[in-house]
Amino acid sequence: MSKRSAQFKVNRTKTAGDPRHEARAIALTFLLGIVIFLTSSQSQAQAAPGTPQTADPHASVYIEDNFPSATKCAKCHQQIYSEWSKSSHAYSAISPMFHKFEQKINELAPTIAGFCVRCHISVGTALGEPREMPLWERSQVSREGVTCITCHRVAEQYGRINGERFIEPGNIHQPVYGPSGGEKIAEVIANKGKYKVATSDNERGNRIHTSVVKFDTLSKSEFCASCHQVTVNLGIKLEVVWDQYRDSPARNAGVTCQDCHMGKTPGVPHGYATGPAAVVNGIAINPDRKHANHTFYGPGYSIAHPGIFPHNPDAQTRSVEDWLKFDYRSQWGMSEFEDKVEDEEIAVEFPEPWTERDDREEAREIIDANIAQLEVKRDLRQQVMENTSKIEGPIFESQRSAGESLAFHYVVTNTNSGHNLPSGSLGAQPEIWLNVALVDPDGKRVWESGYVDSYGDMADEHSLDVLAGTLPFDSQLFNLQTKFLTTNVKGTDREMYLPVNFDVDQLPLLRPPQQPVSVMNHPPFVRMEGRSMPPLSSRKASFNVPASAMSKPGAYKLAVRLRSRAEPIYFMKFVGGTKDMEKAMNEWMIDIHPQAVEFQVK
Repeated sequence: MSKRSAQFKVNRTKTAGDPRHEARAIALTFLLGIVIFLTSSQSQAQAAPGTPQTADPHASVYIEDNFPSATKCAKCHQQIYSEWSKSSHAYSAISPMFHKFEQKINELAPTIAGFCVRCHISVGTALGEPREMPLWERSQVSREGVTCITCHRVAEQYGRINGERFIEPGNIHQPVYGPSGGEKIAEVIANKGKYKVATSDNERGNRIHTSVVKFDTLSKSEFCASCHQVTVNLGIKLEVVWDQYRDSPARNAGVTCQDCHMGKTPGVPHGYATGPAAVVNGIAINPDRKHANHTFYGPGYSIAHPGIFPHNPDAQTRSVEDWLKFDYRSQWGMSEFEDKVEDEEIAVEFPEPWTERDDREEAREIIDANIAQLEVKRDLRQQVMENTSKIEGPIFESQRSAGESLAFHYVVTNTNSGHNLPSGSLGAQPEIWLNVALVDPDGKRVWESGYVDSYGDMADEHSLDVLAGTLPFDSQLFNLQTKFLTTNVKGTDREMYLPVNFDVDQLPLLRPPQQPVSVMNHPPFVRMEGRSMPPLSSRKASFNVPASAMSKPGAYKLAVRLRSRAEPIYFMKFVGGTKDMEKAMNEWMIDIHPQAVEFQVK
């Protein structure tokens, strides 16, 4: 707490009546209470060695109550909750891929410690939950990842990277911070009976926050930088979104991150929709207010069990462990299946939480509702990618004659003015590549680039099938995936899954280099090979079909699509991903601008 001690100094003469500083004073009192409680407990232990200690059963409840769950906000902000519940922000703590990755990198380089969870599970970090704590043991608000209070209980500009922002503790009645003031909330509080709200624990009604403090930074791109620009101590930038945006035409034009990721059109700054700030007791508050969409449009997607994500209050009556035992890929809970089980036409040994038909049918309703939400998310992902990219072609460069090779190209354009295609550049993720296939007059596929192996990976140097010699290497692959390059014990740079030189040391420690990075122009032993496309840039994807594939005259069809996937399967295997995770990763990937043209070959 020493790093934050200055934040709890309250100047009574200057700050009297300022709800922001009143919240800080409450936070100070709360934290001092915890210190006194812990000190008292320690003193008791020292005073009576060997005496059994009885922990206050309410302590954890008091702590969690000062970090309210999104479900409490949902009572008045249902639309925002629904949007957020399926967002990548809401997924950040749930993501099984994040947990596999985070555990693997800590195994390889223990000095990473709690670096990743500071952003992904920020409330859990504030609550003091251990980095390695299983998801099912964490508090509900911790499992919500980037939840309401992660942004709306931040009271100071931070202006730095790597997720160090401080969440102001305080129960549901304490102030929240927003892009506008709290005139409307004052009207609601002045008419408590009409709105049936409670502003303290002693009152009956829907518990609400008592004020909104205007915090302009929340509407600025700089607010996003602390978690969307990440540098590890090697000097490697794992997240480079802020770097890309900072030098972009969008920033020069005054377009913010929020304008594209929270506006009315996914990925494009076409303004904002309108909608109520809240709906209290069925009454819309400020119905024509600017509405920022809390889906936070982007290409990311969930591969978690659909009973666990999206966040659904109906699903929270069951534990995470119970949901993980529900086989949603089977027909559990579907009428026809359940009838056959009841008639003993099917024999299934159900796990303990799901032995009753009614429970399975209720669970199936929740699963179906969540999958419908994921389909909405898929459509928004499709829109944001197609609104910010373009494919032109094919442009033929040779004669289209039977028995001769065929040369052609496409032009891929990043129409996004704010950042690269793809953005993020987390080395192993994300993936965007061009898949092109030629079909001959008989309907047979005679040539292809961008094809995948039996696991779903591109046929590059990381494909297990290519390495095994069962699939040819795709020498014409157009791939925008950024890779890590490392220098190991011998040889030159080579691509690696992670920026960790575990070939050099069995227990690698990620240390800053002894010499300035600027001397070598990159960190020693590890660097990144960026292949993504800068804002508003175009790139030519050239292909050559061998003459053997053009053996007969007639009508040929050339099909193309950009493919977008959050993680490569080889990387999932490396970090210990399950088969179900791999299957979901491939199931939820999207194809961007799929199109085909027919042409004649003489």
